[in-house]
Amino acid sequence: MAYFGFSAAEETESAIIEERKKEGLLRSGFVAILGRPNAGKSTLLNALTGEKVAIVTAKPQTTRNRIAGVVEVPARKGAHPAAQIVFVDTPGVHKPASHLDRRMLQEVHEALETRDLVLVLMDASRRVKLEEAAADGAEEGRTKAPSWASEDEFLFGLIRGLDCPVFLVLTKIDLVAKDQLLPLIQRLTQQYSFAEVIPVSARKRDGLDVLLHRIVEKLPKGERYFPKDQYTDQPQRFMVAELIRERILVETGEEVPYASAVVIERFEEPEPTARRKGGQTRLPLTRIAAAIYCERDGQKAILIGKGGSKLKEIGTSARKQIESLLGTRVFLELHVIVEPGWRESRSFVESLDWRNQLEKLAEKQSQEVQEEPEEE
Repeated sequence: MAYFGFSAAEETESAIIEERKKEGLLRSGFVAILGRPNAGKSTLLNALTGEKVAIVTAKPQTTRNRIAGVVEVPARKGAHPAAQIVFVDTPGVHKPASHLDRRMLQEVHEALETRDLVLVLMDASRRVKLEEAAADGAEEGRTKAPSWASEDEFLFGLIRGLDCPVFLVLTKIDLVAKDQLLPLIQRLTQQYSFAEVIPVSARKRDGLDVLLHRIVEKLPKGERYFPKDQYTDQPQRFMVAELIRERILVETGEEVPYASAVVIERFEEPEPTARRKGGQTRLPLTRIAAAIYCERDGQKAILIGKGGSKLKEIGTSARKQIESLLGTRVFLELHVIVEPGWRESRSFVESLDWRNQLEKLAEKQSQEVQEEPEEE
């Protein structure tokens, strides 16, 4: 049937052509997020995506892997077309002391290999405190250079020689007096010629719209790398493991968080249909078993706690977060395994990478299919 001289097929074709024209104007690219530990990288990523893409704690070196967060930016009339920005969160930049540290630094280098733009995050509140401490030391006659200067040099050494725009993003500006920001910016821009300097507060969402606008201006024309409704590249298994590790970071202290790793051993997805009980719809149940690895018996004792109290506390808190992520009920089983010196074990550290885990899972599933007896 035709309406106003156009057939339904013609209308559909016209819509497709119009959509392709819009896609032709699309800008897209990968934006690597770099910074010292606790600079606010994961907090910024979560604020930009509007989702909990990366776990966040007050402890440094929380992030161990590259994590992509996808942001769709609508067109802004007279300013820029629509865009898809793939932000790549990276582990905090620090001088490596173990194989795990070296693997984390490798994640940073790999993020820099495939990027269209780089954000260097600097915690404005920490920087101001460090500079004030250095000034106090100078007044007291101490001439030794502060250690953070060499740490900054290590960070800036990673971006020198890059052939893409590099933005300086000052984070946590809500914790710093405004009259301290300008001198801080002047000192930092003497170390590197940044394409943009943008102060933000992810917690209060100050400066985020400006940051997105400036990024889109610098991105090349391209196509979407991910579907519009996808906000991360991480599989659910990895996100579940990270939520468990987040609770370990929060619930334990001393060396335990840094000597702990989480591996999902079983992830049984529920049937697609929800069960009914007493006339009420019940959410389906996901069954998950996870192993928490540590390096010493003493750490295992801390993770388990008296009568299993600490492990139960970690499991209960993690389960609530996982249920929110999956949208199902969750049965979570945790146990602790001692793996002495795992942070120095190349094979073990590599096995923690979710990309490697997916490859092994695919190989296992393929092998199981091949071993299935043929039906007569």
